[in-house]
Amino acid sequence: MVLILGLSPIRTRLAIKADKLLQEAFVCRRCIHQRAPAPPTHRSNRATPFLTAFRSRGPAQSRSQSWSAAASPSPPPSPLAALGKSLGESSGTRSQPKTRVKASSWPETSSKSVAYWLLGSAASVFGIVVFGGLTRLTESGLSITEWRPVTGSFPPRDEEAWEQEFARYKLSPEFRMLNSRMNLEEFKQIYWMEWTHRLWGRVVGITFLVPTMYFIARKKVDPRMAWRLVGICGLIGFQGFIGWWMVKSGLKDDLFEQGKHPRVSQYRLAAHLGTAFIAYLTMLVNGMRILQEHRLLRDPTEGAKLLETLQRHELKPFRRFVGALSILVFITAMSGALVAGLDAGLIYNDFPWMGQGLLPPRREMFDPFYSHTEDQRDLYWRNALENPVLVQLDHRILATTTFTAIIALWGYSRFSPAVRATLPKAAKGGMMGVVHMVSLQVILGITTLWYLVPTPLAAAHQAGALALLTTVFMLGSRVWVPRRSWRLVQQALSRTTKKHISGQKAPIASAQALNP
Repeated sequence: MVLILGLSPIRTRLAIKADKLLQEAFVCRRCIHQRAPAPPTHRSNRATPFLTAFRSRGPAQSRSQSWSAAASPSPPPSPLAALGKSLGESSGTRSQPKTRVKASSWPETSSKSVAYWLLGSAASVFGIVVFGGLTRLTESGLSITEWRPVTGSFPPRDEEAWEQEFARYKLSPEFRMLNSRMNLEEFKQIYWMEWTHRLWGRVVGITFLVPTMYFIARKKVDPRMAWRLVGICGLIGFQGFIGWWMVKSGLKDDLFEQGKHPRVSQYRLAAHLGTAFIAYLTMLVNGMRILQEHRLLRDPTEGAKLLETLQRHELKPFRRFVGALSILVFITAMSGALVAGLDAGLIYNDFPWMGQGLLPPRREMFDPFYSHTEDQRDLYWRNALENPVLVQLDHRILATTTFTAIIALWGYSRFSPAVRATLPKAAKGGMMGVVHMVSLQVILGITTLWYLVPTPLAAAHQAGALALLTTVFMLGSRVWVPRRSWRLVQQALSRTTKKHISGQKAPIASAQALNP
C-alpha cells in the first residue's frame, strides 16, 4: 500500500505527459492553424523561398485564414504548394534587377566636349607637323643626340651644361661632315628648334592621355569611342618612338662611306610623317563624327531624310570616288616625304620639264648605282624609292594625277544631272573647298621647286598637303553614311513615335473615363 502511494505522483506526471503528446500528435488541421505560434528564437529578414513557404504565420494571418476557411471549404495550401508559389514570385521579382543590370550605363553618343577636345588636339598635331617640317628644313633634327623622354624635357641651364651638349653634337657625323665650323651660339639655334619640337610632342601626349582617362572614368564617351581614344594614345606613344628611330638613322658612323650624306633615312622620315598624319586624321574624323551625330539627333526626322538622301544610288559612285581620292592624296603626301628625305627638290628645278623633256634620261631614272644585287633584280624598286631623280618624277606624276582626279570629281558633281540634284548643299561647298585647296597646293609645289626649296615655301607646301587631306576628309564626312549614325537616328525616331502614340492614348482614356 505504501508502495502504491509512492508511485502515484509518477503516474500523475506520466498521464499529463501522455495527454500533451496526444494533443500535439492527433489534432485536426483547423486546430493546427488556429494554434498560437511559438516565439521564434531569432528573427530573419531574408525572404528566401524556403522561409516564405515554411515560415510560421502570425495571429492576424491565422485569423484571416480561419475566417476564409470557415467561409470557403477549400483547404489552405500545403507547404510544397507554398514553396512553388514563393519560387515563382522570387523568380519574377529577381528578373527585374537583371534587366536593369543589362542596361548599359555608358551613353549612346559621346559628349560634345569630347568632340571639341579632339578637334583641338588635331589642331595641335597639325601645328607640330608644320613645326617638324621647319626643324627638318633648318637641319636642326640631329642637334640632340640622345633620347631622354623625362629628363630631356629640361634644357641646359648654365654654360657648362651647354658645353657638354655641344660636345655630344661634335661626335655626330653631321657636325664632322657639314658643320665643323659651327660655334656654340649657332648650335643653340638648332638645339632650341629640336628641343621645342620634342617638347611639343610631349605636350600633345600628356594633353591627350589625361583627358582620355577623365572622359572614360566619367563615362562621357560611348564604349566604341573609349577604345578609339585608347588606340590614339598608343599611336601617339608609338609616334614618339618612331621619331627617335628616325633621328638615330642620321647618327650612324657608316655615313662616312663614299656617297653617303648625314641625313635621316627617307623611309623612317616617311613613317614618322605618315604616323603623324594618321593620328591627326583619327582625331579629326572622330571629332567631326560626334558633332555629326548630335546634329542628326537634334531633329531625328530631318536627320533621317538627310541620311536617306545620301544613301541613294545616284551618290554611290561619288562616295566611292571620294574614298579613293583620300587614299591617293595620302600616297602623294608620303611620296613628298621621300622627296624631302632625299633632298630631291634640289635637282631639276623646272616644271613641267625635267631637263630637255618631260622625262629625264633613262640612265638617270634607273641608275645601277642604287642596286644592291649582282643580277640587279632590285634595280627598279630601289631607284623608285632611293634615286632622287625618279623619286621626284614619281611625286610629280602622283601630284598631277591627284589634281586631275579632283577636277574630274568636281566636273562629275557639277555636270551630272542626277548627282547635281541629289548632292546636299554642304557637300557641294566641301567639293569647292577641295578644288581651291588643291589649286593652292599645286602653286606652292611648283614655286618651291622653281626657287630651290626656300624654307617658308617648303613648310607651306608640307602644311598644304595636310590641309588638302583635311578638306578631302571633310568632304567625305558630308557624303559618307556611318552605320552607327543611321542606327542612332532610327532608335531616336522609334522613341519619338512611341511617345507620340502614348500622348494620343492618354486623352482618349481620360475621355472614356468621363463618359462611361
